[in-house]
Amino acid sequence: MFTLIHRWVEEARQGINPAVICRVPSGWVVLGDVQFLQGYSLLLPDPVVPSLNALTIEQRIIFLQDMTVLGDALLEVTGAVRINYEILGNSEAALHAHVFPRFTTEPEEKRRKPVWFYDWNSAPPFDPKQDQQLMSKIAAAIKQYQKIL
Repeated sequence: MFTLIHRWVEEARQGINPAVICRVPSGWVVLGDVQFLQGYSLLLPDPVVPSLNALTIEQRIIFLQDMTVLGDALLEVTGAVRINYEILGNSEAALHAHVFPRFTTEPEEKRRKPVWFYDWNSAPPFDPKQDQQLMSKIAAAIKQYQKIL
């Protein structure tokens, strides 16, 4: 089955995915296609697999480590107070992790709920020009954290 995740990874490999933040050991970090929470990113495995359980134990460790390094970078760059991590795969049957920075400035009615309660249709869309500075900062922070490992 060819999914949106497959397409994004293939575009990342070809250097034509404008949302790519950087390459990491397990795959690709990309900025989310909507930015209702500034810095919302995804970790896409390369190669694409159906689920986390399709990876070997070693590959799982690398993927999950990359996911948390992305979270550390988002905490540093965005000033978020916490990070929400989600691996679902119900809509796109391919492994990918959503990494959401959460802020004290979020509306009270949304701050304590999953991000899925936001109106994704009216969220600010990813803008390659406007988001480039944020993407560069996230990439630099990821590289710094990877040096520590």
